[in-house]
Amino acid sequence: MISESAASLRSRYVVQAASDLEENRRRQQELAGKIKVLRQEEALLLDILSLAERYEASEDSSPLPEQPQAEPVPARRGPRTDSAQGPAGPSGRGGGPGSKAKAAVKGKPKQAVLLGDILLELLAAHSEPRPAKELREELLERHPDREPTPQVVRNTLESLVAKAQVRRHKQERSVMYTLLRADQGGA
Repeated sequence: MISESAASLRSRYVVQAASDLEENRRRQQELAGKIKVLRQEEALLLDILSLAERYEASEDSSPLPEQPQAEPVPARRGPRTDSAQGPAGPSGRGGGPGSKAKAAVKGKPKQAVLLGDILLELLAAHSEPRPAKELREELLERHPDREPTPQVVRNTLESLVAKAQVRRHKQERSVMYTLLRADQGGA
């Protein structure tokens, strides 16, 4: 009687193990499919970030139509008065109100350095983690021709984190960034 009970128990264990193994294999296949989809989504998002950085860099390189290149961009604009001066513009010699700005656009070289590259340079100069706010302030000092918003700087830093070029550190409520050096790996 004991041997029949042991054999019955053993056969139930074998059936249960086979069932568990089959379920495990099915689940692995399901997860492998999800991983594949997530990797494709990650690649797409990285491409989008890269395109956004390129667009941002090209957008930063062209002055506003009313703004000549040599003048700083004011924080706020009042109502435009040059349109009331007629088609000849303020000098009365013709060319219209936007002709000076158009000439400035033609002569201005395109910015070749991406914001992400500048931020990587700034991070390389520091061994301690740096907040996005300080990095932006340093960027404004070293590159007065560039005026990215704080949000643009944070977004660019996060894209560098996603590309495993920068590491994010959270200290209480602050987020700090350091450059990932080649010897640190991508972890």
